[in-house]
Amino acid sequence: MKRWILYAVTAGAAAGIGMFLTGCGGLQRPSGEAQNGVKKIAVVQLMQHGSLDAANQGFLAGLAQNGFPADKIQVDQQNAQGDQSNLKSIAARFKGDKPDLICAIATPAAQAAANDIHDVPIVGIAITDYVQAKLVQSNEKPGGNVTGASDMNPVNRQIDMALKLMPGAKKVGLLYNSSEVNSEVQGREMKKYAAEKGLTVVEKTVSSVNDIQQAAESMTGQIDFLYVPTDNILASSMPTLLKMTDAARIPVIAGAESMVKDGALASLSVDYYQLGVQAGAMAAKILKGEVQASALPVETQQNLIVVINKKNADLLGIGIPEEIAGKARFE
Repeated sequence: MKRWILYAVTAGAAAGIGMFLTGCGGLQRPSGEAQNGVKKIAVVQLMQHGSLDAANQGFLAGLAQNGFPADKIQVDQQNAQGDQSNLKSIAARFKGDKPDLICAIATPAAQAAANDIHDVPIVGIAITDYVQAKLVQSNEKPGGNVTGASDMNPVNRQIDMALKLMPGAKKVGLLYNSSEVNSEVQGREMKKYAAEKGLTVVEKTVSSVNDIQQAAESMTGQIDFLYVPTDNILASSMPTLLKMTDAARIPVIAGAESMVKDGALASLSVDYYQLGVQAGAMAAKILKGEVQASALPVETQQNLIVVINKKNADLLGIGIPEEIAGKARFE
């Protein structure tokens, strides 16, 4: 049975339903029309956490700002709760429903949809590397039915910021989920740059939330700070991680703003709401028939935000240099 839900909010009210959405999709063919000209949008979000929810809100706002407000779309909103079998089931249902556009939020969600669906455009959000994830042929010319907005963040600049906050640091921990392509990409970049800066890297991986505590404990006493990329498992479980790191007085530099809101020390982050707005605008172009997903380049975000958790900085006794404090958003 189809579960199309009439999207009955304006862009200004989009924040109230952010927990349900986090991506967008694009058509490879002229988009179909639902009853009375309403477009059907299928949204699959990997799991619920701050970054994906913010992108979700932005996507709806981006659609509304570009000609697809409340009365012009129907949205089937699905959250896989981090479960791969759920992703496959959702993708199978979307394939049968044949929406005008699929919005996939996070790399595993986009991969599940793209593996099963080839005749409906898919617009991704919160995907670090579309090429490495085998979603597009190239960022400039995607070539298939997938495009979207990348959350690739400046790992080098994040490490530089960490060294300004902890100038005496010699050893850095790296913690991520080894099954997420986006995390592996950032991990490789981090290790390469850390070596250039003379830092020793202590690397640990997890496969589920249940592994986080043991991984964090194993690094206690071995590192001066911990780097966590935009990893969905870690982003959804920051309280678990920070319980260990705060007790051990280990600062955490995170890939995303939402992780700092949850208690990490600092991030130089993509604005996930604005990333969603970008993806919504891309989706609108596809829905209007202006361009196909195959020819719409993957977009990135140029304006990044510095976010500092003042409470965590005080707890760890870390002073914030003026060059960082002057441009930071404090949580």
